[in-house]
Amino acid sequence: MKILKYILCLPVLAVIINGCQKYEEINTNPNVTTQVNSPLLATTLILNITRNAVGTQKSFMQPFLLGKYLTWGENQVSYQYNKLGSSDFDSVKVLRNIPPMIKYATSDNLRKSYEGLGHFMSAWQFYLNTMQVGDMPYSEANKGESDRILQPKYDTQKAVFLGILKELDQANDLFAAGADFAGDPIYGGKVDNWRRLTNSFELHVLLNLYKKTGDADLKVIERFKDIAANRPLMRSYADNFALAYTAMAGQNYPWSDIPAGSGNAFVKSNYTMLSGVLLNPLKAMKDKRLFYFAKPSPVKIKAGANQSDYDAYVGVEPSDAFTALQKIRGTTDYSDLNNRYVQLVNAEPVSVFSYWDLQFALSEATVRGWIGGTSAQAYYAAGITNSMKFIAAYTPDLADYHHNMKMEDAYINAYPTSEGVALSGSSEQQIAQIITQKYLANFLQGSQYLSWFENRRTGYPVFKLNTSTSLNIPSSNFPVRWFYPSAELNYNSANVTAAIASQYNGSDDNNQLMWILK
Repeated sequence: MKILKYILCLPVLAVIINGCQKYEEINTNPNVTTQVNSPLLATTLILNITRNAVGTQKSFMQPFLLGKYLTWGENQVSYQYNKLGSSDFDSVKVLRNIPPMIKYATSDNLRKSYEGLGHFMSAWQFYLNTMQVGDMPYSEANKGESDRILQPKYDTQKAVFLGILKELDQANDLFAAGADFAGDPIYGGKVDNWRRLTNSFELHVLLNLYKKTGDADLKVIERFKDIAANRPLMRSYADNFALAYTAMAGQNYPWSDIPAGSGNAFVKSNYTMLSGVLLNPLKAMKDKRLFYFAKPSPVKIKAGANQSDYDAYVGVEPSDAFTALQKIRGTTDYSDLNNRYVQLVNAEPVSVFSYWDLQFALSEATVRGWIGGTSAQAYYAAGITNSMKFIAAYTPDLADYHHNMKMEDAYINAYPTSEGVALSGSSEQQIAQIITQKYLANFLQGSQYLSWFENRRTGYPVFKLNTSTSLNIPSSNFPVRWFYPSAELNYNSANVTAAIASQYNGSDDNNQLMWILK
């Protein structure tokens, strides 16, 4: 990971219009580039799925409300209570920068690298979008300028996934043949890192196709085996696809209030309470990450508990009525976020895909019988220990940040094989353990909605459905998808209506199962 040394504040123009030369010379800003180049466009693309997707303050917390990690006290937030609105395809629009990024490359090797980056970015964005809605424009997307296609057809979700897998294969090959490139604030342009990320992410995509292992076109298990055995993969948390933060203005950790009084009113108002979904497994398994994630309940401390006591940490039930949660807030008998998230400019880099995601995927695939040679326990242990080592590495050795329960190497290395933590039981029970550990590792980490997608896919960890508070219609169901974007309904209505009819019997609602879930 490389610390971000700069941030783009303005979108890059892919086309510069000629003409009015004297006027342009007079009005040229000497402090702003007037020429588009490959590195500049690469930076725009990379920051779009790291800095921009992560967000700050309340927008940073929103995906974790949907994932039941915490609750919100400002008002009743839709995501906490299972209400999914409309999606949008805005993240796909930035992919228009890919053709000029490749075009302006100054050598054949650099062209291959930028082309590989383009395929990875395309696969990433389309994956996240199709996971929200199902069928979507893919083959004709972003062809308004090149082919005058203003109303792109909808491809089936299977076709989109086939395209995603092809693009990731192409990215692997292109990065292997390319050269290190400029414009990368994450890996410093090292194509080896990008290749490892690409292949690791492809395994994640394939795992999400676990219900389609019998499909002759997808070849899910065959692809997974080949990539796991023959391609370079991420090696440790140092390979995380993560954005690090700095003390520079506008580059602080998304939840920090640094410098003091910088305006994070949500911190000052104590709007967050951590959930039992997060804290209870940590307490049950004597997991010291508890002391790095949370603060003890002031009520328990006043009653005589020690800050190093597991029972001093109290999680709330996120499905409880908003009014009931407000009463708990008033008592202060709950655990809030650890002070390190507020007081440090870089509490930790925020990853959108992590080494532990890869290791837990390999562990699950081993339990499912897709791969062999290494035990599921070994992959599982690597996922847990790297999560712990990552947290320990980025946490100053202050009692307020680990509550005198510091994670030393001996504890970290022994923990995954301890009683109640080591994989055991049936295949289904082991998968429940794996997904629970993935959930814990991705507290305030992961691409948008990662943990919610994992719960939708596997049912783990178990989220409580409270029919009296759930805002989904009907309240007896958890939602499984977002609505299609309103812009599509307004400007591409014939194609989106046909897609809704073919998938969901003409009803664009939150409870219809998309192809990947069947």
